[in-house]
Amino acid sequence: MNYKIEIITEAKSDYKKSLLWYKDIHPNLAIRFNDSFKASLAILKKDPFLFQIRYDKTRIIFLKTFPYAIHYSIYDNKIVIKSIFHTSRNSELNQF
Repeated sequence: MNYKIEIITEAKSDYKKSLLWYKDIHPNLAIRFNDSFKASLAILKKDPFLFQIRYDKTRIIFLKTFPYAIHYSIYDNKIVIKSIFHTSRNSELNQF
């Protein structure tokens, strides 16, 4: 099946903040973060059921070499990215 990825506004904001944070440290670090994020999306698009449901029909994929998790759900042929957040962030503060 061909899956379409939709990133909700809050998740886009999470991504942009993280990318800018890494860019402030070093531009190459931001590039590596972006590449890791894109690689994770490619994995999801290929097989979104590869990762188990963790809570409320939400699955999690962890970025390689970066402490971030992508929280997503699958609806028919659509993958909805709900959040992209640092793994040390308090998950109770993250409302879906």
